[in-house]
Amino acid sequence: MNTNNSLFLSQIGFGDFDLGYLLIGMAVVILILLIVMVVLIVQIKKVGKLNRRLDKFLLGKDGKSLEKDIAALFEDNQFLKTSTEKNKKDIRLLYKNMESAYQKMGLVKYDAFSQMGGQLSFCLALLDENNNGFIINSVHSTEGCYSYTKEIKNGQSDISLGKEEAEAMSIAMGDIE
Repeated sequence: MNTNNSLFLSQIGFGDFDLGYLLIGMAVVILILLIVMVVLIVQIKKVGKLNRRLDKFLLGKDGKSLEKDIAALFEDNQFLKTSTEKNKKDIRLLYKNMESAYQKMGLVKYDAFSQMGGQLSFCLALLDENNNGFIINSVHSTEGCYSYTKEIKNGQSDISLGKEEAEAMSIAMGDIE
């Protein structure tokens, strides 16, 4: 019989049990308990921090007033969505209308008759986004001022253009600066 065994261990049926294993087992259990306590302390601090944030968020509010605030935010969000959709439609309409508005202009001043001087005659080309529009040619002479127009479709005229008219149209279309 081993003399290192205690009387107590023999009485409970562990007479041949090595005390070293028992000490190792107790050390492992104590280590696990310490880890659990550290994790528990960390979680308690996190919960405390969360409670402080919640208290700050709910400061001066109860459940009903907070519910009203959330409902008001939802209504504001719905209003903004509706307004955004209306604005998108309005912008599309404006872009569509702008296509046919005169956006491009070319102006050439010239002296129709070399004896007049002062470059009182001019050609004015007004075109939309698709290069549709017209050219106004105003010729100033000693007998008076004569104006006429030529229609422009897709950057072309059915009537031949004079030098100044072609230059005004090129300026309007961005070919000449």
